[in-house]
Amino acid sequence: MIKQLARCIREYLPATLLSPLCMIGEVYMEVQIPLVLSRIVDLGVQVGNMSAVWKYGFQLMLYALISLIFGVASAFLASYAATGFSRNLRHDMYYKVQTFDFSNIDKFSTSSIVTRLTSDVANIQMSFQMMIRMAIRCPMMLILATVNAFSISPKLCVVYCVILPLLGLGLYLIMKSVLPIFDRVFKTYDKLNNVVQENIHGIRVVKSFVREDRETEKFSTVSGEIYKDFCKAERTMAFGNPLMQLVVYICIITISYLGATMIVQSGNNEAMGLTTGQLTSMFTYTSQILNSLMMLSMVFVMLTMSRAPMRRTTEILAEEPALHNPSNPVTEVKDGSIDFDSVTFRYSAAADRDSLESINLHIKPGQTVGILGGTGSGKSTLVQLIPRLYDATEGSIRVGGVDVRDYDVTALRDSVSMVLQKNVLFSGTIKDNLRWGNPNASDEEMVHACRLACADDFIQSFPDKYDTHIEQGGTNVSGGQKQRLCIARALLKKPKILILDDSTSAVDTHTDAMIRKAFAEEIPDTTKLIIAQRVASVENADLILVMDGGRIVAQGTHDELLKNSPIYQEVYRSQTKGGRA
Repeated sequence: MIKQLARCIREYLPATLLSPLCMIGEVYMEVQIPLVLSRIVDLGVQVGNMSAVWKYGFQLMLYALISLIFGVASAFLASYAATGFSRNLRHDMYYKVQTFDFSNIDKFSTSSIVTRLTSDVANIQMSFQMMIRMAIRCPMMLILATVNAFSISPKLCVVYCVILPLLGLGLYLIMKSVLPIFDRVFKTYDKLNNVVQENIHGIRVVKSFVREDRETEKFSTVSGEIYKDFCKAERTMAFGNPLMQLVVYICIITISYLGATMIVQSGNNEAMGLTTGQLTSMFTYTSQILNSLMMLSMVFVMLTMSRAPMRRTTEILAEEPALHNPSNPVTEVKDGSIDFDSVTFRYSAAADRDSLESINLHIKPGQTVGILGGTGSGKSTLVQLIPRLYDATEGSIRVGGVDVRDYDVTALRDSVSMVLQKNVLFSGTIKDNLRWGNPNASDEEMVHACRLACADDFIQSFPDKYDTHIEQGGTNVSGGQKQRLCIARALLKKPKILILDDSTSAVDTHTDAMIRKAFAEEIPDTTKLIIAQRVASVENADLILVMDGGRIVAQGTHDELLKNSPIYQEVYRSQTKGGRA
């Protein structure tokens, strides 16, 4: 996990290495300052030697200045490295998500991916910055301050040997209590993001059913869980500061008593015991040692808290696409013929049943194929195997006479245009959205594609025509307009296979008929697969498939199915009022 995240440092490696080095320099200067203070007291103030005061005072200022320079440099480099690291991490995660196939995306919810790319990365960034600064500063300060304290008075340092284990035990118990709470909080964040995303995405439905109060209650419930967990964790962590202060005061009182006793007994003779300046230094080292231990515990808490975000981000980075190009891929699709040979498919090994079972099908180039069936019959699953959005569990699928697994994935998908059930438009102009189909499409090509999709008329009615701005998700156009724009976008690819997955459900029957007529006249060589709920949308197709329970239960022309397929007959009668138009 650490190794995988470390790959995101890349060009920020020099700053990542220099920051702790500067921090070591700052700490070293800081632990020298108490020694200089002791010399000012012992060799200057107590004996009235002003030259010594000026000498060591200048040395003290120099050490403080050097420490400041090192500290500023360390802070700047740490911030620069941490920010760059998080940028690379977000980039790598986002890029990895773009390489995922549908089966990979099915493993992660949308809200979870958003959380991992935002709050999880922010937590890791903070931990990374703390690791290259405070995780270096605290142990170094603890070690160097302890060494200097022992060099002054090993007897007084016995106090540390007694107090430090007690403080360490108390901090350990606090951390042990709060870490499970923080682990639980990050999982709750996913639920919170999911509630927010679902509400905003379906805000029209929420308002039409006047369910704002229920959605607010859902949000308040999840938000309240986070609030309670954080309060519980913070209440527990609040014991850390009083514990720290108690230990500091005990140490100061104990060292004051023992140090004063040693000074009196030694007669202020450094060779025989302890001096006033050294006792002053011991107070400073006490504060440095105990504060370092306290900060080290907080660093440990933060790093442990980041375990969950680190694990969740590395899950994205470690996920490998389920589909891969072969070693010598075919880069050209000869024609639009499609063959299914004993194809069986299930979405995962844990699925209860196969989504498709024993599919055998032959479609000639240029044919128009209609697909009918009830909800869950496998219509969408069938067509998603053609551009290799999923791989068949058993059997093989050939496009242009070549197994789809032998194609270069990009070449195959460039030859297959799909207009899915959930039509998606992106923020930008109509032209920007159309050019998703062909980035180099001319204005004439876009107009022609829109005319085929019966979209040009309503586009021309807009004040800005093809430069009209489309809101994210296409919320400022109707469902039928959105469908026609998506069909036009697909046509701009000039595909060998065009798949319409219930893509004219929101348009009227007249417009639907005009679109099908335009397809027949303008793109006769393109193989067209039309999934529809209306018999009228497919009755003129060269071949109609009737699906049920993941199987093709009947296939033939409209007239053949009216004679031989009870399911088709039932659908036809229900839509034509007993067979009368």
